[in-house]
Amino acid sequence: MEYLELFFKSIFIDNMVFATFLGMCSYLAVSKKVSTAVGLGAAVIFVLLVTVPLNWLLDQYILKPGALSWLGENYAVYDLSFLSFIMFIATIATMVQLVEIIVEKFSPALYNSLGIFLPLIAVNCAILGGSLFMQSREIATLGLATVYGFGSGIGWFLAILAIAAIREKIRYSSVPAPLRGLGITFIITGLMAIGFMSFGGMLTGGEEESTEAPKEIVVELIKLEDSNNNEIKKTE
Repeated sequence: MEYLELFFKSIFIDNMVFATFLGMCSYLAVSKKVSTAVGLGAAVIFVLLVTVPLNWLLDQYILKPGALSWLGENYAVYDLSFLSFIMFIATIATMVQLVEIIVEKFSPALYNSLGIFLPLIAVNCAILGGSLFMQSREIATLGLATVYGFGSGIGWFLAILAIAAIREKIRYSSVPAPLRGLGITFIITGLMAIGFMSFGGMLTGGEEESTEAPKEIVVELIKLEDSNNNEIKKTE
């Protein structure tokens, strides 16, 4: 159940594009055609699926404070967390280079259509964000890290696939001149983000948030009412 919840949460509620607006450069530039969007989305899924669990292993056994204790008690005092960015990016760059070689070998047409955006996956903030979110949220096991990476990739893939399909359709629509191009794309992205946020009630986390938020609002309203009553008494 925990794996399933994390999988759907990473796709819909914590979607890289619609929840945190990561990877927007590739999302906007490569979403003009569905074919190129599918190719880049599949590459992102593969890179996230591989790099997030690999970076989890690096974080657990090398980077975290005391992670080197498996080498001996003398190494338990070392803290290499300051190397997280360098190590994570090195892992991502290696996987992206592997993807680039595979795509160029088996699909030259897709390789040419993606152009510079395929190697730019290495510096895509959504890819690095997946590993950093995994680290900051302290995902407990390698299996959960793998599920989180795969779900995050699926979420990014669905986002770019949906906007590519919509952009192909609105090309033949009568969009007002000032909104053509990126203008209408940003508006559609915002509406899609609202739609994805509605999935929050499907999972336990969304239910907890929906029950806790009104309590906080009630407390703030009570404080405001008390302060207003005090002000009225002073004026009287």
